[in-house]
Amino acid sequence: MAHPIAFEPPPRDPRAHFAARLHSAPTDHAEALVSAMQVVQLLHDRGVLDLLRGALGSGDALVTAAVGAASAPESVRALRNLMVLINTLATIDPSLLADVTRAVPEALCQARIEEARPPGLWKLLGTFFDRDFRRGLAAANDIFVGIGRNLSARART
Repeated sequence: MAHPIAFEPPPRDPRAHFAARLHSAPTDHAEALVSAMQVVQLLHDRGVLDLLRGALGSGDALVTAAVGAASAPESVRALRNLMVLINTLATIDPSLLADVTRAVPEALCQARIEEARPPGLWKLLGTFFDRDFRRGLAAANDIFVGIGRNLSARART
């Protein structure tokens, strides 16, 4: 009858494997280590490491202050308003918004040129005959009608 072969694996020291890898790391990864040291030095020069050390040291107080600020009614309202504005911007056609954003600086430059003297009554009346003014006035009117419609619907409920 066959006898089993006795096999005793040599005891393995996991620390020896990591020690060998650590010993060869400076030569295997020299460029990466130099880059990492430069990044750490820049973080130290800018005070980021001191800031992180302070934040870690006062961890509970920092978290408590952040939670207190985030749970304030003003913060919640600001976040909700930001979400509404983001949803509103998402529904606007980008080309239309681009037209508006190009028109605003031009209008402000024109207003600055003319701010020395207020326009006379005839100039204001003449503005109503300008097609571009009437087009802009109609767009603003549509916006105000939509706001009024939403306000009156809210008042009914």
